[in-house]
Amino acid sequence: MLVRGETLLKNADKIKLVAIDLDGTLLDNDKKISPRAKEAIRSVRKEGIGVTLATGRMFYSARPYADELGLSLPLITYQGALVKVSGTGEVLYERHVDAGLSQVIVEMAKEEGLTLNFYIDDYVLVEKITSQAESYARTFNARLREVGDLSRYGHLSPLKLLVIDYDEENLDAFAERCRGIVGDDLHITKSMPEYLEFLHPQATKAFGVDAVARHMGLSPREVMAVGDSYNDVEMLDYAGISVVMGNAREEIKEKADYVTRSNDDDGVAEVLEKLVKER
Repeated sequence: MLVRGETLLKNADKIKLVAIDLDGTLLDNDKKISPRAKEAIRSVRKEGIGVTLATGRMFYSARPYADELGLSLPLITYQGALVKVSGTGEVLYERHVDAGLSQVIVEMAKEEGLTLNFYIDDYVLVEKITSQAESYARTFNARLREVGDLSRYGHLSPLKLLVIDYDEENLDAFAERCRGIVGDDLHITKSMPEYLEFLHPQATKAFGVDAVARHMGLSPREVMAVGDSYNDVEMLDYAGISVVMGNAREEIKEKADYVTRSNDDDGVAEVLEKLVKER
């Protein structure tokens, strides 16, 4: 692992695509993109390098940031379960959770009394609009639909499911129980300490980035990935250059070729400026 201040980006001249996570990475703690980050992204694109977003957010929630930045490449959303072009709506890659497996998670969450989000058609279905659900919707600009008993939706295959528990130790224990039952059939990851996500096994950011790279005729070594959390690990392992934010946990930083500043200290801008400089 390299750290800020050391020589970095030995293959900077080969990078043709940068995939950037949103929350905890490109966005500051107020969920804003700084002017410096916007300018750094413009500079990267002027170099002929493509830029896309790779986020656990819904497409509906990610698209405004892509529009703000003027990005035209397909967006990697729902942790890689949906790769979709912002302007045209063309779907490049899509993977849904099996309907039967989704109901296993619905029932397990219900047994534990945990809040569960069920993602269909860019809406979040919830049994009841709780304070946790409302907080999630405010934070991530999500559209909620209160639908009652989610077991009535056993015929639907969601893009993902998300369980919320602010007791991380309890959530981690729940995750282990789920892995023991469906771990071979679902990708289970945490996007934040309180958010446990369940997706198709081929719905990771690595699969999403690969779909965009192939669309552009690129190989993994021509990709730089920037992230901060557990749901970024596969993408960081995939990319030719992996960059982790200073605000990330230490076990995530171990995946990095380079650790930049924190999301609230223009870490993305810093590494993009360095990418341009070292090309």
